[in-house]
Amino acid sequence: MYAPDDPTRYQEVLVSPMYLAGSNGTGEAGFEPVAHWPHQYLDEGPCQLLVTSPDQRIRIGWFGDDFELWKISAAEDAFSAPRWTATFNHVTPAEMVAGLTAALVQDYDEAIASDTPGCFLTGPTVPWRDTVRPLTDAGWNLDGAAELGTVEIIAPDDQAGIFIDRRGYGSDRTTVELWAGPPGWGTRAEATFTARTPSHLIAATAAVMAKSTPVVRERHQVDRRMQHLVTMTPVASATPIAEAQVSRAPTPLDVRRTAVTQAVHRAARAPRTAADLRVLAAQSRSTGAAQKRTGHPAPATSARCRPARRRPGADADSHPRPHSTRDRPRPTGIPPCPPPPCSTRPRP
Repeated sequence: MYAPDDPTRYQEVLVSPMYLAGSNGTGEAGFEPVAHWPHQYLDEGPCQLLVTSPDQRIRIGWFGDDFELWKISAAEDAFSAPRWTATFNHVTPAEMVAGLTAALVQDYDEAIASDTPGCFLTGPTVPWRDTVRPLTDAGWNLDGAAELGTVEIIAPDDQAGIFIDRRGYGSDRTTVELWAGPPGWGTRAEATFTARTPSHLIAATAAVMAKSTPVVRERHQVDRRMQHLVTMTPVASATPIAEAQVSRAPTPLDVRRTAVTQAVHRAARAPRTAADLRVLAAQSRSTGAAQKRTGHPAPATSARCRPARRRPGADADSHPRPHSTRDRPRPTGIPPCPPPPCSTRPRP
């Protein structure tokens, strides 16, 4: 444990791999995709915050003082029992939860636009490879020693995986589990999905695990037992490139700049017109004749005839340093998520 007066206790660091970073005590990242959905603060009961889709078919609950920190479900209507449920424990990084909530928002928007029930109510696809494809594409490997009727895909560092249980039946049986870290109360992150969870939603959550981008944590938020398994770089000393790689959603400005950059690259690679080719041929004949008369080598092609070179990083966007979470008052912005009481920093 860090001493209260340890100056490095609240130092912000970039932690990788993300799936071993643990929770930062708030649900800001997980609630960010659904910031525009209705929020309900609950003063009584274990659920402290409930976020629902506008028609209340999708429910996202935050249980700030519980072992099962997140419970996310979807139903056919506001009064029906959940068709499927996903649960994330208190060690799971909120960035992983954001992979699921972002996919739910996309499914919901498409359902409203097309006046259909929505992909978030479809069942799992067959084969199971669709569920784990983001992990296998990232180099995760199939565990050949898994029990009959089960499938397990393991990360290259052996510190994370996905476990699929195909032996049971029933909608309430947990059939898929994402895990990271060694077994233990404060070290093992677990995300579980019941049998009828759509495969593409599990894959969206797994895709976040497969990313190599670091996440920001205060140093004391990384369990001591995990520090030898992760890389921690102080944010203050991180290079601009490292800061730019911190996982975040692209802004509209990012999208526009990317489109402009791609257009410039396409223009630079585009074939020349017939008129351009005739001018180049004439220049070549002229320089060749001059070389024969003078015996000197031909001059370099005019810069006007070459594609313009773009300075590397000219369009790079700067990213502000992430805000510290050390004081953690009751959240008032987006997303509003009450932190666990035990994670509050002592006031000076």
